Amino acid sequence: MITRTVSKNPRTTQRDLVNDLQRAGTKVTKATISNILRRQGLKSCSARRVPLLKPVHVQARLKFAREHLDDPEEDWENVIWSDETKIELFGKNSTRRVWRRKNAELHPKNTIPTVKHGGGNIMLWGCFSAKGPGRLIRVKERMNEKSPMCREILSDNLLPSARALKMKRGWAFQHDNDPKHTARATKEWLRKKHFKVLEWPSQSPDLNPIENLWRELKVRVAQRQPQNITALEEICMEEWAKIPATLNDNLVYPKVL
Repeated sequence: MITRTVSKNPRTTQRDLVNDLQRAGTKVTKATISNILRRQGLKSCSARRVPLLKPVHVQARLKFAREHLDDPEEDWENVIWSDETKIELFGKNSTRRVWRRKNAELHPKNTIPTVKHGGGNIMLWGCFSAKGPGRLIRVKERMNEKSPMCREILSDNLLPSARALKMKRGWAFQHDNDPKHTARATKEWLRKKHFKVLEWPSQSPDLNPIENLWRELKVRVAQRQPQNITALEEICMEEWAKIPATLNDNLVYPKVL
C-alpha cells in the first residue's frame, strides 16, 4: 500500500503515510516507511523545476526532437548557443552546506552572509559552442522587444565570438523565443547579417545546454563568495574564462563511455 500510494502521488510525505495507515488500523513509524521505500528503490529527492508546458509546447518540442534526431555530431558542434541569466550577490546561488564541528555553526567560515532584498544581482549575456565559451558581458540596461540593446549585444559580441571559436562556415546561432529575440527589428537585423538561426520550440530553456553552463558558473562564483557587485562581476568573468573547453563539448554532445 505504501509503494502504491507514493507511485500514484510522489509528493506524498511520510507523515501522510503514517496518518493513512493509522486510519486503516495499522501503526507504523516514519523510519519503517523510509526503509520499505528504499528497499523498493525509491528515495526522497528534491523535485526538479521544469517549464510549465501546454499541449502546443509539447507538440513543438516533439517536432523539434524528431527533426533533429539523426543530426550528426558535426552539426551540433557548429552551433553557437546563447542566453541571459541573473546571478545574485547573496541568495540561492550561495553554497548551502558546510562541514563543521558541533557548536561551530556561528563561526564566520560556516555562515553565509545575508542582506535584505538579496543584496543585488547582475544580468549576464553569454554564448558558447562545443569548442569553448564565447563572450560573456554584463547587461546594464533593461532589455525588451522595443530596446535596441539586444541587437547591440549581438553586433558587438556574436561575430567576435564566432571568430574566436573558429566556427566553420555555415554555423548556426541559437537563442530562445523571448520577445526581445523574436522582435521584428532583431529578426530583420539577423537576416541582413545573413546569420543562420536555429529554429527553437517555445518554453524550452531546459533544451538549451547553456543552462548547464550557467549552473557551473554560478557554483564556481558562489564558492568564491563575492562581497559586492563589482567583485561579483569580476569573479563571473574570471570563472567563465576558466571553464574548460572539454566541459562545453560534453554539454553540447554528451559522450557515451
